[in-house]
Amino acid sequence: MRAAAVVASLAGAVALTACGGDGGSDAKDDSGPSASASASADTGGGTGASASASGGLEGSWLATTDGKAVVLVVNGTEVALFATGGTVCSGTAGEQDGMRMIRLKCPDGSKDRAVGMVDSVGKTRLKVTWQGEGGLGAESYQKAQGGKLPTSLPTAGLGS
Repeated sequence: MRAAAVVASLAGAVALTACGGDGGSDAKDDSGPSASASASADTGGGTGASASASGGLEGSWLATTDGKAVVLVVNGTEVALFATGGTVCSGTAGEQDGMRMIRLKCPDGSKDRAVGMVDSVGKTRLKVTWQGEGGLGAESYQKAQGGKLPTSLPTAGLGS
């Protein structure tokens, strides 16, 4: 029952973010790393990076990590992350030193996903290596298409 509520909540979050575009025409294939973006990450509240900084990252991405559902939403250079258990974080996406980076701040003080390096991004898959204090490491995401959860999203163990 709790797993169904989690999936329903995540589906609502994905549906709410579906208005930002599907990223279909600019998406790359899943065979390798993407081309680098041309803007810098907004790391200190100064002027923001251009909307192209997120490149193929644009959209809603879903993962299951340690039995928790994780939704990563990228809209231009703005990023939000929601995870089962109440984790909510926000931040930016952009390029730093030739690498695509995601920087998040979480009100609960969690640093597991404070800084992430985008290893690869394709039409349907995203891999981010999180370099936070919690040592989360690599996390693989699947893209949500048209506000719908992917059919292959693993849900076993959610909410248990």
